[in-house]
Amino acid sequence: MSLRAFFSRLFSSHSTGHRSDNGLGNHQLNNDKANSTLNKPSNRNPLKAKLLKSKPTKPKWRYYLLQFFIALMLLLSAVWLLLAIWYQFGGHSVITWFTTITVIGLLAALLAIRLRTSMAEKLINRLTGTRNINTKTVVKSLIATYTAFWLIGLGWFFSIEAEQSRDWMPEVSERVTYRRDASNPDLITLTNVRNFDWHTDTEATERWETRTIDMSKLSGIDVSNSYWMGPLIAHTLVSFRFEDERPLAFSFEIRKENGESFSALAGFFRRFELSLIAAEERDIIYTRTNARGEQVYLFPISHLQQHEVKALFESYLTAADELNAKPAWYNTLTSNCTNIIFYMARLVSDDRLPWDYRIWVSGWLPNYLYDAGMLDANPENRGQPWSMDTWYERTHINPKVKGFQNSGDIHGSEFSRQIRQSIPIPPLADSQNIAEANAKSAAQASH
Repeated sequence: MSLRAFFSRLFSSHSTGHRSDNGLGNHQLNNDKANSTLNKPSNRNPLKAKLLKSKPTKPKWRYYLLQFFIALMLLLSAVWLLLAIWYQFGGHSVITWFTTITVIGLLAALLAIRLRTSMAEKLINRLTGTRNINTKTVVKSLIATYTAFWLIGLGWFFSIEAEQSRDWMPEVSERVTYRRDASNPDLITLTNVRNFDWHTDTEATERWETRTIDMSKLSGIDVSNSYWMGPLIAHTLVSFRFEDERPLAFSFEIRKENGESFSALAGFFRRFELSLIAAEERDIIYTRTNARGEQVYLFPISHLQQHEVKALFESYLTAADELNAKPAWYNTLTSNCTNIIFYMARLVSDDRLPWDYRIWVSGWLPNYLYDAGMLDANPENRGQPWSMDTWYERTHINPKVKGFQNSGDIHGSEFSRQIRQSIPIPPLADSQNIAEANAKSAAQASH
């Protein structure tokens, strides 16, 4: 070290120490003390210090709850959109793959940013070549992009229209129509009444017929539940009885195309058109009991007046008019074979039927009818009410038609007679007061 450098350092050190001794160091010390004093609660104002200490912290559980619901909403909306695309275009479509990659990519980017904020911020800054981009801005942009993409998908979904002309399966290829007699409006001539001879669950001799019925001869309603997928899901049919004629059955069904099969999940995504079938019981019930091996139960509805039965029949005619004028979509939850019947029945029964969750669980519809007093609790008038188990035992029609030869009298009523064996058929009520009183009594007995 040179002599000049040595003296320079010496005088610099001395000068610094001198200035410190002359008050600069004390000034710095006073500043430090002042700062430490500012950081401590003042003893002169103990109330202020107490308030500072007891200041409530922002609750974090609300923040996390909000984040959970946002994540759940994003996940469910993504699943809905992907399923809608899948059922409309199939798994091999370019549109399906593009939508899947886009949706998953956007959600994966959001998840990565939320879980690895610092790493994601470095990656974003590196990709953009700047240090000023905030991850919160990127999150908002991703959510906005996903929302816009999903809304476009939602608009597309609701723009899908049902069609009348497709390559339909034979059993739903025709649409029921009707005309009224000019001199007697109770005389209805139905065309395209199905009367197939079923040989197997897929093979049948096709037959579409014309049948004239007299609504003034209506004598009652039977509801049939056909179980094909466990105890919770059943197909519901309604049969109208006549005084001197064989019954006529109506069924809301999906209008399947050739090669198409039913899927309860696909029924949420505008995959199936809705069809109304008018058919002979030897066709539409026989195919379920004998050809397909489904378990079918037939329940005669009690405590009805003829005008209610007639009004429900008219509702089916109106439904046929509406479907012929404009096709509609089947929906597994809102427009299926069971709750459409309930909507119509509630309109014609002056709200006698209460709302119940079992309307959407079709397999439990008989229990709902029993609790609502629409199944007579004492049909044989022997003083001992029937339980629901007794109703299921008596109304199980598969054993009654096992081995039935269905290719005999195609316009006979033998099949309809056999499925009603050991089932008491209730008469129509004479008045509304009697009907409501008997229904109330049956409901009380059922409990």
